[in-house]
Amino acid sequence: MTYVAMGPGALDYQPCRYGTSKLLFRGPKRTLDKPYVAFIGGTETYGRFIEKPFAALVEEETGQRCVNFGCLNAGIDVFARDPYVPQAASEAVITVVQVMGAQNMSNRFYSVHPRRNDRFLAPSDLLKTIFREIDFSEFHFNKHLLTTLRQASPDRFDAIYKELQSAWVTRMRLLVENMQGKVILLWFANHQPAETILPINGLGDDPLFVTRSMMAQVAPYVAQVVEVIPSALAQEDGTEGMVFAPLEALVAKEFPGPRAHAEAAAAVVQAMSEIT
Repeated sequence: MTYVAMGPGALDYQPCRYGTSKLLFRGPKRTLDKPYVAFIGGTETYGRFIEKPFAALVEEETGQRCVNFGCLNAGIDVFARDPYVPQAASEAVITVVQVMGAQNMSNRFYSVHPRRNDRFLAPSDLLKTIFREIDFSEFHFNKHLLTTLRQASPDRFDAIYKELQSAWVTRMRLLVENMQGKVILLWFANHQPAETILPINGLGDDPLFVTRSMMAQVAPYVAQVVEVIPSALAQEDGTEGMVFAPLEALVAKEFPGPRAHAEAAAAVVQAMSEIT
């Protein structure tokens, strides 16, 4: 069944902070006594609408302390700029890094909010020069910005698309290179990584703009690359077993449910057994 609360905050995520970080993470707060496994990623790792996200399920299965550093709407920039999490993750025996979209990063064309990476802050002079006809004051979110730019001119948009892909590879490499323990790169989405090109219309599915070629460029820097595409049964579940308030129903449909998280946990546990 689907559990729905009658008001905001249907699920108590027990938000917490670690060290000097200003970010709010999924609780309950864990001690960082070694050894532990760290999980870095966006909304899926955080486990929005999920009572037991895959990090918690991995802990149950392995008995290993698992620290969930998942952050809502995070891109790579959240973790690259954070004063605490990269060091904490580097001291983990294993760090699971979710593949996050390339749109939520500051780059040569626009800047994003340092903690809520899905928020558009400002265009660069270069972007304003390329798209003189666009009023950038209308945008608050990166996806809205990028969708509008592609509709305005697919040819001019191509430069932004390639810039984001290049920046993603460079920053993901730097992120995982600085981790002393073993790293598992986790693709967790309802489709396989794209091969090379954008769809004919729109921007594509999350994680945006990340292709198999890009992941291959990061693969030499990690111990394992794990791809989890939820099964047909998991995708057919819809919001079954998810916990959300009535006004969150449409949003909840966009995220993986409990069965998908269980499948992700099983894949991570298998990868952990192969590298330890």
